[in-house]
Amino acid sequence: MLRRQSQRESAARTYARSLPIVPVRARGLTIEGADGRRYLDCLSGAGTLALGHNHPVVLEAIRKVLDSGAPLHVLDLATPVKDAFTSELFSTLPRELADDARIQFCGPAGTDAVEAALKLVRTATGRDGLLAFSGAYHGMTEGALAASGGATDVRVTRLPYPQQYRCPFGVGGERGAELAARWTENVLTDPKSGVPTPAGMIVEAVQGEGGVIPAPDDWMRRMRRITADHSVPLVVDEVQTGVGRTGAFWAVEHSGVVPDVMVLSKAIGGSLPLAVVVYRSALDAWEPGAHAGTFRGNQLAMAAGTATLAYVRENNLAERAGLLGARVIGQLQGLAAAHPCIGDVRGRGLMIGVELVDPEAAGPDDPVPPAAPALALAVQQECLARGLIVELGGRHSAVVRLLPPLTLTDEQATAVLDRFADALAAAERAHTPETSAPGNTPGPSPRPRTVL
Repeated sequence: MLRRQSQRESAARTYARSLPIVPVRARGLTIEGADGRRYLDCLSGAGTLALGHNHPVVLEAIRKVLDSGAPLHVLDLATPVKDAFTSELFSTLPRELADDARIQFCGPAGTDAVEAALKLVRTATGRDGLLAFSGAYHGMTEGALAASGGATDVRVTRLPYPQQYRCPFGVGGERGAELAARWTENVLTDPKSGVPTPAGMIVEAVQGEGGVIPAPDDWMRRMRRITADHSVPLVVDEVQTGVGRTGAFWAVEHSGVVPDVMVLSKAIGGSLPLAVVVYRSALDAWEPGAHAGTFRGNQLAMAAGTATLAYVRENNLAERAGLLGARVIGQLQGLAAAHPCIGDVRGRGLMIGVELVDPEAAGPDDPVPPAAPALALAVQQECLARGLIVELGGRHSAVVRLLPPLTLTDEQATAVLDRFADALAAAERAHTPETSAPGNTPGPSPRPRTVL
């Protein structure tokens, strides 16, 4: 089956390359492959599965719609399922936004919602430019890629995103965030900056693909003040950070920021494709049909999403993610004390990143060691051999990312940490010159252990 996949599918496939498994059953944190092996899934559909695989409340919601005889495809017509989803979603939003919000149902992917948000602010302001941040990731369609790190679209002005570990100004902390904010403000206030007033600013409260980098709360508040002062709509991309992932229902809640536009996808569909844009009514300048799409009315996803949103809210899973995530981060930081290859451990809630570095390659003038992508890949492979699925991200693909479901138990968290520690030690041994010399090659990685 894996051979046929490689022969038939596009060269653009990604996860299938680093995770050569064939899932046949899944429940909660656990995936079972066709070969009978079981894995702890800390990828969770790239953050989509807030409740893990096949949660009972999600399955019940889907079955209820299927058994009701309701139409499954309705374009953008009103339905009881859509009304229930919208009501539940609005109940979770920052109150100042929810009380004056409009919602646009988009195509099924987060990148579709990003495209809609960019079109929205350009239509509402009559302006064209955009402010975005280095290291950003907003999707794979043309407009979303143009706002992501590494793009060259001249309509998009790149701004520094504050980092503690690899600060673009070399200072980190509050001073680094202050300099990043000053840079942004200067772009908008300097008449010779070469940047006309843009249509909007798009930002992630935690950069996910950029390396799991949380934005400082004071800096987020500063971005809100700067954009408000210059009448620039603030767009916050909550595609991966939303629905309790960071320890708050929405990541902007940590800073108290109320954006003008929120881009939402992934977990809001309860494991099924769904993407929306929620925005202040003053921006609702579209003509009928100005933004459309055939698959805007995914009834099964709306039902699954309603059940997921309600379950996270009623069971305080956001708060739980914050507490458990802080504990996991603390234990990983303790692990770093014994492993110099761990350059930094960071994250918020159950959105966690471990940046791997090569301390031996650091020069005398380097503030931090260079990234170690080969080691990170080896750790990912050793994790898989031990029955643990993790993702890589960051500027150099040297950040091991953990995105477990919000239903993660204490016992499962311990199992994840144990397997990661074992995998890290094995990858380190393989990358140490003494152990990789002829006649001193490490033995084969162990087979995966079963799930708790």
